[in-house]
Amino acid sequence: MRIRVMPAIAICLFAASTIYAQQPGKSTSTAAGAAAVRAFRQTHERAIITEFNEFLAIPNIASDAPNIQRNADYLAHMLEKRGIHPQMLAIAGRGPVVFAEIKQPGATRTVLLYAHYDGQPVDPAVWIKNKPFEPMLFTGPPSTGGTQIPFPDHLESDWRIYGRSTSDDKAAIVAILTALDALKAKGIPLGVNVKLVFDGEEEAGSPNLERVVNEHREFFAGDVLLVCDGPSDQSGRPQITFGNRGVVDAEITVYGPSRPLHSGHYGNWAPNPAMRLAQLLASMKDANGRVLIAGFYDDVTPPGPRERQAVKEAPNNEAALERELAIAQPDGGGKRLIELIAEPSLNIRGLRSAYVGAQSQNVVPDRAVASLDMRLVKDIQPEKQLARLIAHVEKQGYTVFRQEPTLAERAKYPRVALVTSTGGYPATRTPMDLPVALAIVPAVATGTGEQPVLLPALGGSVPMFVFERLGLPIIGTPIANYDNSQHAANENIRIGNLWRGMDEFGGILAGLQW
Repeated sequence: MRIRVMPAIAICLFAASTIYAQQPGKSTSTAAGAAAVRAFRQTHERAIITEFNEFLAIPNIASDAPNIQRNADYLAHMLEKRGIHPQMLAIAGRGPVVFAEIKQPGATRTVLLYAHYDGQPVDPAVWIKNKPFEPMLFTGPPSTGGTQIPFPDHLESDWRIYGRSTSDDKAAIVAILTALDALKAKGIPLGVNVKLVFDGEEEAGSPNLERVVNEHREFFAGDVLLVCDGPSDQSGRPQITFGNRGVVDAEITVYGPSRPLHSGHYGNWAPNPAMRLAQLLASMKDANGRVLIAGFYDDVTPPGPRERQAVKEAPNNEAALERELAIAQPDGGGKRLIELIAEPSLNIRGLRSAYVGAQSQNVVPDRAVASLDMRLVKDIQPEKQLARLIAHVEKQGYTVFRQEPTLAERAKYPRVALVTSTGGYPATRTPMDLPVALAIVPAVATGTGEQPVLLPALGGSVPMFVFERLGLPIIGTPIANYDNSQHAANENIRIGNLWRGMDEFGGILAGLQW
């Protein structure tokens, strides 16, 4: 989807939305910041993309501690060569939180920018040319005829770079640093003090972030935290979010015989765990995708008037998405996607039992496993939602274990399930009428040349509850294209989105005032 960027002369001509009014006198430095970044980028594209590609080439799966450390070291190098001194806030067995601060004389506000430098696991077999950590440039999505080309000195907006973390989240890091480069080179002062917070274990749930932040609370004092994670709106317009969902995971294992059995000799007699698991999972949702677990929708904080107005004004993207994704009838009982994001969800993110395809065998499997994620909205606690899931499994006649049952225990109970979880974290929500919220909208509009879509919350999950507990408002300023294959094979960043993100951060850092 092409993103239309308006000429600089038209930047200040946006009509105000019905929620937020353009604030007179506060767009000049924002426009100058965005224009400075644009001019700088146009003459430094080769250097910017070379640094980006070097960063992308370092494998960054969250559980790969040695390579995560390499990423942190490279990130520290990126900061140091810009004259920014990084603080490496160590985590045993994980990559550090990389923190840096830029103080601007005369600035009265401090903005924290959060992004993460780790990435999701990869299966090279399903990636383009089996190379998730070798960034490649394509003229467009290969599925629509895009072809690979060498990296030139100038990149077109509709071209895309493919590789793990191109969009989630290394693009945001490079966009922020490029914006800082440009403002410095053009002699435009920062309008705020800046603190950079780069997380190395977000894709593993950031289990150590709260402890690290609490141990260094003085580093994280400020006025607002901008989350630079997530996609732009499906319409192609920039997006601002005022909170994010929480998440808790669960893995359910259902057991059959103690070993796989011949399906001819033992079929119809030996319980099939794959079938039982399918039945168990089917009991959790109705035909419209409504979760049937008792209490699942309890404790939800309802949206206020501004949130409801934002939902009403958001673009109607569903019909186009249905065509693009070959969905004849979506879940949700007719509700819009943006409405469903405001509700908790249950997703089956993976299933495994025995083998399929060329490796399939005529057996009754010994076990079947489902991996779930449950997205949370404001005021639903992870532990409580997990307890509701376990109670539902028990209601289906299962004896639930929290650690691997012995063979004797499996033989004792008719239906046995193991339910485990690595944990989760709660959602956040920022009032949309805070002064900083009122200021960020015209800053993004001026910086990007497009009126942003406003969402009460990001559909994805980021551990921002850590900073919300410090009293910081949390506002999302994502830059990636909506079709970036985030968390999946062939993740990519559209060049136009990367360029626009640089302009956006330049405008914010130069001109955000409230």
